[in-house]
Amino acid sequence: MVREAYHKALKALQNEVLDMGKMVSQAIQDSIHALQTRDIEASKEIIKKDQEINKKRFDIEEKCIVLIATQQPLAVDLRTITAILSIITDLERMGDHAEGNAKINIMIGDEPLIKPLVDIPRMGEIGIDMLEKSLRAFMERDVEAARSVCDEDDKVDALHDQIYHELLLLMMGNPKIINLATYLTWVSHNLERIADRVTNIAERTVYMVTGEMEELNVSKY
Repeated sequence: MVREAYHKALKALQNEVLDMGKMVSQAIQDSIHALQTRDIEASKEIIKKDQEINKKRFDIEEKCIVLIATQQPLAVDLRTITAILSIITDLERMGDHAEGNAKINIMIGDEPLIKPLVDIPRMGEIGIDMLEKSLRAFMERDVEAARSVCDEDDKVDALHDQIYHELLLLMMGNPKIINLATYLTWVSHNLERIADRVTNIAERTVYMVTGEMEELNVSKY
């Protein structure tokens, strides 16, 4: 009965990780939409909700510590718990990146965007899709699916480079927009970092299942 309760608690923890992932995914999506629509109030709400993501991370962390202290998990279960601890840290950081983009939108304020947003939303879409696939691979213990997620990171890196060079050319042509262009490079950088953190989740999933740590986010671009 004790071990049954333990495995039930471990499964509940994994479901909480999935819930946290959904919170982060929504924050990323909302931060991009707020930037596109110049919705300052929405950005303020994203910043406020980041505290909920932080709290979720610490709640899960506390439950992991209790499980380790009271159940003395065997190797495979211990790898699952340590994977969870690593994943929630990356999820919390992704939430920070979404919050950072919300703050950038507030910094831009009433100023119009210097160009229509095309590649930045695309980066966000890929990043969110990567996140959802990586968490599904984690829940299903699917090593190959975890590895394949990292292939998408090259697309995000390529878009980031494209945005950077495009904005650099715009700044060279019109120094008056340097500040506004710089803000958009920061947004792109945050999205690029989100994709990198997703690959960390994939790496942890591989380690959890196989016991071997692999570096998966080596860019092919």
